[in-house]
Amino acid sequence: MKKEAKPIAGELLAILARFPEGAGIEDISLNSPDTPRRTLQRWLEKLAMDGTIDVSGKARATVYKLAIAEAKPEDAVAADETLIPLSLPGIYVRSQVTAPIQGRRLVGYNRTFLESYRPNIDSYLSQEELAKLAAIGTAQPDQPAGTYAQQILNRLLIDLSWNSSRLEGNTYSLLDTERLIEQGETDDSKSAKEAQMILNHKDAIEFIVQAAAEIDFNRYTILNLHAMLANNLLPDLQATGRLRSMAVGITGSAFTPLAIPQLIGELFDLILEKASQIENPFEQSFFIMVHLPYLQPFDDVNKRVSRIAANISFIKRNLSPLSFIDVPEDLYTQGMLGVYELNDVGLIKDVFLWAYERSASRYGVIRQSLGEPDTFKLKYRTPIRELISGIIREGLNSKDADKKIRLNARRLPEADQELFIQAMETELLAIHEGNFARYRVSPKEFAQWKAGW
Repeated sequence: MKKEAKPIAGELLAILARFPEGAGIEDISLNSPDTPRRTLQRWLEKLAMDGTIDVSGKARATVYKLAIAEAKPEDAVAADETLIPLSLPGIYVRSQVTAPIQGRRLVGYNRTFLESYRPNIDSYLSQEELAKLAAIGTAQPDQPAGTYAQQILNRLLIDLSWNSSRLEGNTYSLLDTERLIEQGETDDSKSAKEAQMILNHKDAIEFIVQAAAEIDFNRYTILNLHAMLANNLLPDLQATGRLRSMAVGITGSAFTPLAIPQLIGELFDLILEKASQIENPFEQSFFIMVHLPYLQPFDDVNKRVSRIAANISFIKRNLSPLSFIDVPEDLYTQGMLGVYELNDVGLIKDVFLWAYERSASRYGVIRQSLGEPDTFKLKYRTPIRELISGIIREGLNSKDADKKIRLNARRLPEADQELFIQAMETELLAIHEGNFARYRVSPKEFAQWKAGW
């Protein structure tokens, strides 16, 4: 009997971690099909007596829920302190995935983990957690999609590019990253691959910010995100933006990803379909951050895609973005291992909640220093961007550009024409090598235009 205690109790904690609002015996049985119901009930009673879980309701209406408030750091296998405060499910996951790999159970992809999730019925984040995130994340809800991200774009490009790359082991410093993004200056002591990784992040972030009204949880967006993030990093050039057709492994994990191409495509589409149906932007973000890496739909760069894609919900709704500031690499990795090996989101949820609060605090301070945006430029943001893109691509000098601007201004209401011309001239004079990518032109096109300007 003692031998049974650890796996059964641990499995029940992992299952209940997926149901923040509590679960009935039917839900629990569905997630542990190989365990007799009577065994589950016996261990649920034991956990309730220990105070590890709360029980409410009677008979078939009985609901079991983690008593997360009772979590204590000393319950962890290792008592070492972490930057991020951990919940009981998080402590449990960490104890499991930091055990020697030889003792961890070999597992494959569990499609039930995805298929059993019901958008807007199930939720990895509790109502209390969602309410807290909404309170700290709201920025400019009544503005066009992408407005807030546009205002803080320069800072977001550096923060998210650096932190996401750092979580992949990139050794560029924050200052190195800033020089690379703003001035195109590489660090000769680092590998070209590291510089490429950061610049790829810059392209991907600009894509979701500049195309905020067009992106969504669909193949167009996610495949193109992968193509940008994997650019010049994969041996097979055709693998960028394409679902994988080969088997892959996860270093340091007992998890073996799915290897059947047809199923990968089917489940990839199901992830996007479910994500699109989720109404709450925070749950939507966390869902995609969990399930994209778990499926491993691409040859490589899967976690990077998930971290940028997790910001789609926030960019489109003008919420504070998530840039993973100060997130410890080990906790993030362990959180993902919990998903891979246990289908347990407990630890990665602790990371997500802490990281979002950290990011929201940072961008709240930046926003206060920015003041209010230029409402006229906001109104004509798309026409201004498209016109500037055309001027650069056509290589127009200042005189020809002025003619083109005035010709386009005539299509606007008379009261806006002069203001539009002034806004265009201001934008053109402010373009330099560190910010031209927002107009979706290549470095070659920019250089040719600048030479003749």
